[in-house]
Amino acid sequence: MAGGKARKDKPKPNAAAHAPYQGGISFHKSKGQHILKNPMLVDSIVQKSGIKTTDTILEIGPGTGNLTKKLLEAGKMVIAVELDPRMVLELHRRFQGTPLSNRLKVIQGDVLKTELPYFDICVANIPYQISSPLTFKLLNHQPSFRCAIIMFQREFAMRLVAQPGDKLYCRLTVNTQLLSRVSHLLKVGRNNFRPPPKVDSSVVRIEPRKPRIEVKQKEWDGFLRICFNRKNKTLGSIFRQKSVINLLEKNYKTVQALKLPGQSSTMEETGDHIDFSKLGEANEDLSMDLDDDVDDDEDFDGADEEMEVEDGNVGGETSEFKAKVLAVLKEGDFEEKRSSKLTLQEFLYLLSLFNKAGIHFS
Repeated sequence: MAGGKARKDKPKPNAAAHAPYQGGISFHKSKGQHILKNPMLVDSIVQKSGIKTTDTILEIGPGTGNLTKKLLEAGKMVIAVELDPRMVLELHRRFQGTPLSNRLKVIQGDVLKTELPYFDICVANIPYQISSPLTFKLLNHQPSFRCAIIMFQREFAMRLVAQPGDKLYCRLTVNTQLLSRVSHLLKVGRNNFRPPPKVDSSVVRIEPRKPRIEVKQKEWDGFLRICFNRKNKTLGSIFRQKSVINLLEKNYKTVQALKLPGQSSTMEETGDHIDFSKLGEANEDLSMDLDDDVDDDEDFDGADEEMEVEDGNVGGETSEFKAKVLAVLKEGDFEEKRSSKLTLQEFLYLLSLFNKAGIHFS
């Protein structure tokens, strides 16, 4: 304005908190709403999913329907689970009056609390904060599906596909690979989303094992928690700790006193399915601890000796039970091995040796 002071527009509060969609919808980063905006990437995900024309597809967090449209064109039916009522309304608006609308079923609700219907394949760009509990919910779903193609935060995805010896190999890795075969499909840059997340992503293929490797959940989980407490220490050092010996001896005496049937083996011969969903409870997202292990990349020989002192046998005295535990490690040649480099088969074998000796972890 001539002769007056220039007025500076004040930035609107929370202007960066939400990113507008061309249809007027704002996306909430706090709710994990990052919508795929690259049509070529959407096409690539659908192509790599291997969808059949007879497939019922489960989509989690469909948002405004960019991926949903391609899934409807590829399969027989899409069941979309969406928490945000605004997105549910947008989905109905987008497909209303089109030939695709009859093949779309939208369920409004929290997918972690929703009883999922039958589906052949899951294809989803999920809120990253539910990565772990959702993964184990899907793997616990019956009847089992063919595969799941899921977009994860990249570091989480790399933990799922890690191999023994990899830095990211952890308890989450072993638990996931116990129940499924996992493979990495493609890396996705953050700029392919609206609004862009702070990290890159990856698309992963998860294929449930058929038949399942049946183990006792509490036994398996207790065993892995001890093994991955210090994943880069030798198992001999871990199982010499006083706290570990005391725990296992207490379990041993309890089992011996009760003489519970069926405690001699970890592998289940029955057809009962256990609830694996709880295996992911401690690993809900990357802002929390993904597992109990501590990075010990700077391992040194003296560290093992330091841990051995913790068993309290300063005079070199070895308890009868401790000798029993160490004998199991020696029998399987595990004493000098480290959890960070053990395969799934080796974990299963070691647990079976412990159970055979009457040593239990729950």
